[in-house]
Amino acid sequence: MPDLAVPIFIITYLGVALGRIPGLMLDRTGIALLGAIAMIASGAVPLSEAMAAIDLPTIILLYALMVLSAQLRLGGFYTWVAGRTTTLLDRPRLFLLSSMLAAALLSALLANDIVCLAFTPVLCLVLLKKGFNPLPFLLGLAAASNIGSAATIIGNPQNMLIGQVGRLHFGRFLLWCGPPTLIALAGAYLILCRIYNGDFTASAFPQAVELTPDWPPFDRRQTSKGLIGILVLLGLFFTPIPRELSAITVAAILLCSRKIHSRRILELVDWQLLTLFCSLFIVLHPITSRNIPSLLMEAMAQQGLTLSNLLALTTLSTILSNLVSNVPAVMFLVHFLDPNVPQQWYVLALSSTFAGNLVIIGSIANLIVIEQARKFRIEISFQEHARTGIPITLFSLLIMALLIYLHRFFMLL
Repeated sequence: MPDLAVPIFIITYLGVALGRIPGLMLDRTGIALLGAIAMIASGAVPLSEAMAAIDLPTIILLYALMVLSAQLRLGGFYTWVAGRTTTLLDRPRLFLLSSMLAAALLSALLANDIVCLAFTPVLCLVLLKKGFNPLPFLLGLAAASNIGSAATIIGNPQNMLIGQVGRLHFGRFLLWCGPPTLIALAGAYLILCRIYNGDFTASAFPQAVELTPDWPPFDRRQTSKGLIGILVLLGLFFTPIPRELSAITVAAILLCSRKIHSRRILELVDWQLLTLFCSLFIVLHPITSRNIPSLLMEAMAQQGLTLSNLLALTTLSTILSNLVSNVPAVMFLVHFLDPNVPQQWYVLALSSTFAGNLVIIGSIANLIVIEQARKFRIEISFQEHARTGIPITLFSLLIMALLIYLHRFFMLL
């Protein structure tokens, strides 16, 4: 049988980049899964190697955090937080700031996708009833959740992978990535205020919303359980205990409930994202096992391009993240990084996450906001997103470039 590993890899990544295959009802997860199956069926990846190719610690960490996030969602925490910010609706700019800060903070502690899924319906409903233009607030939610998630190892799936593969320290990651995240968030807020100056209350969208929201009521006890779980987990992350072991233990304790059935919690786990991760690990395995990344690195070095140059790494990460989305881009690029140079891993985490704001397909969080808003007859076009996404991304990457320059100047790299 001919060696089909490289053709299957190329076709799969092209499919992931396009997001669909003409004539078939497949999304990115379905395409990645078919690619993994093709690798196994063709013999390019034996079944035993396919199972070993999956980075189990990363999958366990991601799964456990989804369980923790589900606990908070069923406890009504996300809806309660979003609802509390609506008390500032009479001051639109302050409301935008508070909603962005809440989204960024929660995204740094939990998966940003869940934050967008929980916040978007609440924002849509209250903004339409108030007669406000929902666009700046929804775009602010997507931008803030993406930016905020860059601050920590557990903020988004690609950071979890970077933290696990690079064996990065939770505290040092936060110290390196936290400051540029705060500056980028402030810049995003000011850019939105500038672009939508005077348009916060001029809504052309329908004010009468017939949908009846089906949101979990706020339960103080269940929310407290979730918040205590987060605090315990953050404390454990500063110990030598493996992060995945700490996270899955906390998740197991939360599943032991007399009020919330475990089935309800597990229904909120993003199995699509877990399937995407597992499939891409398998698709990438024959490429990495044959030393192809090293050969590509050598070819790039001959052209004067090396990822030890952090600006070059930032540029390549930004481009790939907007071609194939940031999770597949990171899964490919981690094979080029030096495990003894943590700054490379920090830069990849920041750049791939910041790049998610550039265009709609750059981040799953963007797609969630757009799909949820559509249920309320709010359309966010590619052009409307790009109107804010492009300047926000450019500003964020400029902050990164300045940070890289300052670290180099003060000999801190």
